[in-house]
Amino acid sequence: MEINEPEISVVVPFYNEQENIPKLYERLVKVMGDTGRSYELVFVNDGSRDESGKALDDIFSRDERVQVVHLRSNFGQTAALAAGFEQAQGEIIISMDGDLQHLPEEIPLFVEKIDEGYDIVSGWRKRRIDSLLVRRIPSRAANWMMARLSGMKLHDFGTTFKAYRKEVIKNIELYSDFHRFIPALASSMGVDVIEIPITNVDRESGKSNYGLSRIKKVIFDLLIVKFLISFLDRPLQIFGLIGLIFAFLGVLVGGTLSVMYFMDIIEMREHLGNLMFSVTLTLIGMNFISLGLLAEISSRIYFKVHSKKPYSVRRIREHKN
Repeated sequence: MEINEPEISVVVPFYNEQENIPKLYERLVKVMGDTGRSYELVFVNDGSRDESGKALDDIFSRDERVQVVHLRSNFGQTAALAAGFEQAQGEIIISMDGDLQHLPEEIPLFVEKIDEGYDIVSGWRKRRIDSLLVRRIPSRAANWMMARLSGMKLHDFGTTFKAYRKEVIKNIELYSDFHRFIPALASSMGVDVIEIPITNVDRESGKSNYGLSRIKKVIFDLLIVKFLISFLDRPLQIFGLIGLIFAFLGVLVGGTLSVMYFMDIIEMREHLGNLMFSVTLTLIGMNFISLGLLAEISSRIYFKVHSKKPYSVRRIREHKN
């Protein structure tokens, strides 16, 4: 069977999911077959320590529609998705988790919305069954912050279950845990995004890799994403603004002291501390402006030369045409 530019690619990262892999594969084949469209399954082994790699290779040996990417180590979900997206060739690229908490049977709902003209279709776990303290409350807070920072009114940024047009996802660089912020990162491209409810179910087997330890990382990622969305191509606007504020305060304090000195209201030697404070504020302002200029140069370099990948591939198994 010849595989050449399939209509749909399904990208699934796995980390220690040996028990779920065969079940997910069988359900994916059934669902994708029912769509009547050509497809490929891109499975990414994110440095699993169990028999996940072996299970994936076994499926690869039996199905020419399956591509398997083995990463050298556990680089994390975002890096694994980035590796899968690079390998995927479908005009529609769908990402989902490999723990069976996303229902393959809902894939046609995503494809339908892409067919209607949307560029990104994002899943919304409208009725979550996760732990209230560990998952739901932190997730609601993060989603609220992200919606306001990005200006994109989504209820659920965190789910991996999404569909993308090929030309959109191929032009987004993914690092850290940015996979949850893809719609926000793509907002500068003028994409059309829609959110659809998806079913949230318990894991059938295996252990979740998520917990409260992610909260700090998510908060810092939110700040980074806000910078990338609003100031990546014009960093001087943020650093320069901060610098101007500090410099203005420094000049204001220094100017006030000078006027009061020449009007014989104060003795300058009695206000040397305030004078030094004025000089310090001015220098801080100049440093921020200089930092903004350097960031502008770095930004230009970033857009000119940016080819580093956030992962290292051990080998790729694909069926040649």
